[in-house]
Amino acid sequence: MARTWLGELRTRVGKSTLSHHLKVLRDAGITRTRQEGTRCFVQLRRTDLDTRFPHLMAALLSVAAADRIGEDVTATK
Repeated sequence: MARTWLGELRTRVGKSTLSHHLKVLRDAGITRTRQEGTRCFVQLRRTDLDTRFPHLMAALLSVAAADRIGEDVTATK
């Protein structure tokens, strides 16, 4: 079963740069975005990616965990 995380993206880039990168990911079909009021929820399309590219996301997330990438993201289960 996939984990669902709610959190806040904290980056060292400006809001317009972050928005641009999120748009590129959304347009590429890597994420889906849902707007609720003033909040924007971004979800990785993990099932779709695993179907098209088996084991790719597991490998990327494993490397990210080993390199401690994403520690700036505040997350709650």
